Amino acid sequence: MTALLPTLISGVRVGLAFVNIALYPLGFRWAVAAVLLTIVVIWMDALDGWVARRMGTTSDMGALIDITGDRIVENVYWIYFATTGLVSAWVPIVVITRGFLTDTVRTLQFERGKTPFGEKTMMQSRWSRFLVASRFMRGLYGGAKLVAFCALGAVLAWRQGIEAGAVRPSGLHALELATAAIVGLTVGLCVVRGVPVLWDGRDVLRQLVPRPPD
Repeated sequence: MTALLPTLISGVRVGLAFVNIALYPLGFRWAVAAVLLTIVVIWMDALDGWVARRMGTTSDMGALIDITGDRIVENVYWIYFATTGLVSAWVPIVVITRGFLTDTVRTLQFERGKTPFGEKTMMQSRWSRFLVASRFMRGLYGGAKLVAFCALGAVLAWRQGIEAGAVRPSGLHALELATAAIVGLTVGLCVVRGVPVLWDGRDVLRQLVPRPPD
């Protein structure tokens, strides 16, 4: 059971993400609760890895499960906020496309015994390891997603509060502008961290291209 705990945390995190977005349409107070729950969901992204390291149950498969959970959670949020009109449809399109490309490379590298992070990371150069596999950049990207999703949720909650007469509209425009900047930064980090994965994995990608017969 101890060995399965990090995976269980990842599964709970994914489930909470779906619960989270289901709260927003229920009204102002539920939307505020959803913003607070977002903090828990994103925080659990770091929790599962910490628990695995603490209990000595880290594994290559666990790392892939963790990434899969990350993909589901971030895509759920981006898609939902796109349906509300808070972000452009291009945001989830870019994020999802980047995810498919990098995860394809990582899966192929996994078959070669390489992992996304850790001692057996597939990243080859110092800069690619820093941008993709370092705890600093992973933490920065996780923090950016946390701020972006909470800010988007706060905008949605504020709008609902105005409709309900619970809050005043003053300050909402400034929050919307700041949120747009944060979203742009987060998507930029997503793309920047994806490019080194594709570059360092170009050899395995060439294997997918059929060679002409001799």
